[in-house]
Amino acid sequence: MKKNMGSADRIIRMIIAAVIVIAYFTNIISGTLGIVLIGLSAVFVLTSFISFCPLYAPFGISTCAVKK
Repeated sequence: MKKNMGSADRIIRMIIAAVIVIAYFTNIISGTLGIVLIGLSAVFVLTSFISFCPLYAPFGISTCAVKK
């Protein structure tokens, strides 16, 4: 897998995942929506660690810095 996520993209995903987890465990969000958002935050964390987003690949999107 070729990396297609830059640093800023990875940091933003981690922040969003953290906010979702905090909101879930403080009962701001709950129920089915909470479970779906926890799953989404898990995907965000996983894609941040491996620096690859499967949804970017078919569209040819890359947020990595261009090396010269």
